[in-house]
Amino acid sequence: MRRLYTILLALGLWQAAVWAQLLPAFVLPGPWAVAKALWSNRALLAEHGLVTLGEVGAGIGIGLTLGLAVAVLMTLSEVVRGALRPVLTASQALPVFVLAPVLTIWFGYGPEPKIAMTVLLVFFPVASGFLDGLLATPPAVLDLARMTRASRWRELLWLRLPHALPHLGAGLRIAVTYAPTGAVIGEWVGASKGLGYLMLMANARSRIDLMFAALVLIVAMTLALNAGMDRILRRAGL
Repeated sequence: MRRLYTILLALGLWQAAVWAQLLPAFVLPGPWAVAKALWSNRALLAEHGLVTLGEVGAGIGIGLTLGLAVAVLMTLSEVVRGALRPVLTASQALPVFVLAPVLTIWFGYGPEPKIAMTVLLVFFPVASGFLDGLLATPPAVLDLARMTRASRWRELLWLRLPHALPHLGAGLRIAVTYAPTGAVIGEWVGASKGLGYLMLMANARSRIDLMFAALVLIVAMTLALNAGMDRILRRAGL
């Protein structure tokens, strides 16, 4: 209910701004105009939305797999951890927006650069959160495992993993929220399909209502991914 009240409040403020003519209609269309654009262009929006959703899904899957694998490797090997930790930190100092043109040059105008952008945004919160959780296991618990001569893999699976799951859950919630942003940025730089591409085309043709309709769909996709991940993690006790 709180989310519904928030949405209604936002719509009310939006409509009030339109009624007050704070901005001209060609800059800020009203909610009703955007709703009509959503309905009248539903087939077009669905076509491009499915493209973006496919890129986001692939990016989440690849980013999650890579993040988990790298976190495990860094936990098991101090050499790998010492080599990769500065790289992970440095990767966050570079704005992801500037990588979109580079990835487009490398991978072309297909879905690959959009998936790569999504992977970059998903990978770090997953790898960083999971690694922090794996390394946060209480020393007393690890000493007990060493006294019983447990292997590194047994220590990882039975002791470190349970302590790391809440950290992983927090990283996943952040990752799925950022994921659509990566795909849309990639589509802005170079694409022939997707909601980001549709927004650019609508803007170029002064179809501001259609541009806002695509934006609403992106927000809805992000909220749906966040809610779905939150429900999965809650059922898992995280």
